[in-house]
Parts: sequence; C-alpha cells; structure tokens
Amino acid sequence: MVNRDILSNDFEKNVTEMDNILKCDENFDLIKRTLNIANTKCVMYYVDGFIKAESMQKLMMHLFSVKDLGDKSRDAAKQFADTSLPAVEVDVQNSIDALTVAVLSGCTAFLCEGFGPNALVIDMRTYPARTTSEPENDRVMRGSRDGFVETMIFNTAMIRRRIRDPKLRIKYLTAGTQTRTDMALCYIEGEADSDYVNELTNRISNMKCHSLVMGHRSVAETLINQKWYNPFPKIRTTERPDAVAATILEGGVVLICDNSPEAMLFPTSIFDFLQETDDYYFPPLTGTYLRIIRHIIFWLTVIITPLWYLLLQYESSLPQWMSFVIPKDPGQLPIIVQLFLTEFVLDGLKLASLNTPSTLSNSLSVVGGLLLGDFAVQVGWLCPDVILYMAFVAITNFTQSSYELGYAFKYMRMLTLLLTALFGLWGLLSGIIITFILVATNKTVNGKRNYLYPLVPFNAKALARLFFRLKKRH
Repeated sequence: MVNRDILSNDFEKNVTEMDNILKCDENFDLIKRTLNIANTKCVMYYVDGFIKAESMQKLMMHLFSVKDLGDKSRDAAKQFADTSLPAVEVDVQNSIDALTVAVLSGCTAFLCEGFGPNALVIDMRTYPARTTSEPENDRVMRGSRDGFVETMIFNTAMIRRRIRDPKLRIKYLTAGTQTRTDMALCYIEGEADSDYVNELTNRISNMKCHSLVMGHRSVAETLINQKWYNPFPKIRTTERPDAVAATILEGGVVLICDNSPEAMLFPTSIFDFLQETDDYYFPPLTGTYLRIIRHIIFWLTVIITPLWYLLLQYESSLPQWMSFVIPKDPGQLPIIVQLFLTEFVLDGLKLASLNTPSTLSNSLSVVGGLLLGDFAVQVGWLCPDVILYMAFVAITNFTQSSYELGYAFKYMRMLTLLLTALFGLWGLLSGIIITFILVATNKTVNGKRNYLYPLVPFNAKALARLFFRLKKRH
C-alpha cells in the first residue's frame, strides 16, 4: 500500500520515504539521480524509457549552471519553478502519494533540500507510440486514414484538431488502485447533458477496481453490472477520430483510456452500431441506400436460418414456386445438426485466421473454408443449401464493425433455431420475442436514453436519420 503522508521539512526523511516506496535499488528502470546544485542537495526520480536521454541531459546541464536556488521559504519550490526551470509543464506537490504516481506515470520528481515540505513534478515524458494508421476493424473507402493509438495525449490532440471550439472540455480522470489508469472525458459544454456528464464523472471517479489493464473492456465491466445471459454490447467503441468528433458535436460524451486505442461513446443504443463512417463520406442518396441495405441485411441474419428450417418442417404445404428452398440432397446428417455444426466450424476458422501470420491469413482462411465445405458436401455431412445460407450469414455479419454485436446476434440466431426445431412456428416467434426482450432490457450507461432509442422513447427525427442520410449542421 502506497504511503499517502505529506512531505516534511526534513529533506533526508523525504528521500528515505521515496526510496522505501520506489525501491530504485531493486528496479533497474527506476532511476534515482543525486545532484549538488548551488551547494544544495537535490534528488531526481524518474523511469528510464519514459524520458529521452537528450531531454534529461539538457535539463541537468541547466541545473548545474544555476548559482542560487533562492530563499529557503515555503514557496521556494514555486519560485524556483517560475524563474529557473526550463520545462513546459511543472507542478508543485507536497503529497508523497502524488509524487509516486507521477514518477510511475513517466514524470520526474525533483526534491531539494531548500524546498521545505514541497517537491517539483517535471513532465518531460515521451511514451512509446505507434503511428496513427487507419484502424483495421473500421476501414472506410473514403475519408481520413488516421486512427487512435495507445497514447491518450495523442488521441485528445486528434480530437482538438477536428473540434476547434473553446467549449470543448477534456476532463482528466483516473481509476484503478494499482494501475492508476489515466482517462479523459470529452464533451462540448452546453451541447452535452450536464447531468449525464456529472453522472459519468462520479461513476468513473468512484469505480472500485484494482486495475484497468484491458482498457475500455475493464471500464465497461466496472461501470455496468452486467447480466451474463445478455450478450448485447453495453458501450459502443471506435478507433476513428472523425467518428468521435461527430459524436461530440451531436451532444454525446466520449471516454478515452490511456493504453487503449478505442474510445467509448456515450450514450449508446443498438441502432448506433449500424451506423458507419462511410455513410457520411458519400452523397445523401448513396449514404441512404447503404444504410437501408445494411439494416435489412443485418437484421435478416437473426432469422434467415431459423426461417429456412421452419419452411422445411412444412415442406408439403409449400407452394410450387417455393420449392427451391427444399434441398435436393439433404445429406446424411439432420439439417438442424448441419446448421449448428457449420456455426461452430465458422468460429473455428475465425480463430485459426486470428492466430495465422498476417502474410498467410487471407489465403489460408479462404482455401481452408473452400476445402472444408467441398469435402463436407462430398462426404455427405453437409448439403449445399446449408453452406449457402451459412455463407450468407457469415459474410453479412461484417456489414457492421462491432465484433461483440455480431456474436450477440449469433447467439440469438442459434437460440431461435433451437426453439424453431423444438416448437416450430411458436419457437420462431419465441426466439424473436426473447431477442427483443434482451435488447429492450440491456443495461447501459445511457442516462435518460433507452437502448432502443429512438424507438423507446419515440423520436421521429432521430428515427428518420437512422435510415436516411440527412444533412447535419456540422
């Protein structure tokens, strides 16, 4: 447990306290640098790897040139920071706990014999970061190609670049007793619901958790008391700065976590997941067409295989023009077994593709799927009709970018298929009703909004925007 005492006037005692906490002699990357500046003892603590050697050398060269640290008063640290420290970000601290967190976050703690019960926190950190390339899971045909990275300050800068409004607020928060994860809550004052912003701020500040090492996933599970049987996603995420900027301009709130490239968008409804960035980079007519097609096709993925299986149960009652739904060669396994088997095989191919080296993944996944499907038909395990319908389901599942929503609909499809096999038409209707109930009762951090908004509560204009690409003021 980190000592939360306040610094004392005894310099040696403060240094001993910091040594006991940081254990620089046991951690090779924690550096303790003892200096003698203007005949005064000073100590610096920092993490090797967070600060560039050139920056530290320049700072030390300047410190060695200082001839006088000023009066040894209670404000000596602030006076020295204002007059003799060439650093952009400097803060005066008197808390040992705050100093410890600052050092472990990449800043430099500067203790001096003449500063009394205060110390300086010098921010010269440079986090390791990758380039801002286009997100792999949220590509666009047109538009910007930059994406969020794991460094929070870079992500907030990309938002500032797009929204040059002085009312944009980026509020700093922290959570996790062990990780002390940095977070930023972004919104426009006057546009976002102030009560909702305060609610989010309080819930994040009061989160009871040891760590948030999994980024947005850890935050979501801590913020929301989830029910294991409801698979629908609680929070929408994106790695695109333009999507985040659009959400903020529309009055939404965005939470960014350090060490995670995914921003969380609040509030969230299920229809938000079916909006894509490409819709706004095409003319309104094309954007409307793409949006309507996406909705129709994606909602079909829930019922297409249960509906087909239901028609097979009433084979003798089907009119002649619908005879095409009846397989000519049904295979040796029951159709219901074939459908479930194909669901599991598709997931196995996905896992194999994820663990395959990138240079081979595309070719192996395509060839593997073709070979398995062809051999399964030849052997008699599967019929071509099953492969056709499941191929449609597998491909159209990617019409939206949320992996979590795709699996939620997969579970609902499998449940509906099982109920249809057991109870026929009533089973199909029961599966659809259960899906609707789970969607309607899904608990999220939505404030005044429902997960089914704009259907519940009904908002005609917002509902129209779901299907029609209308011009917006921004």
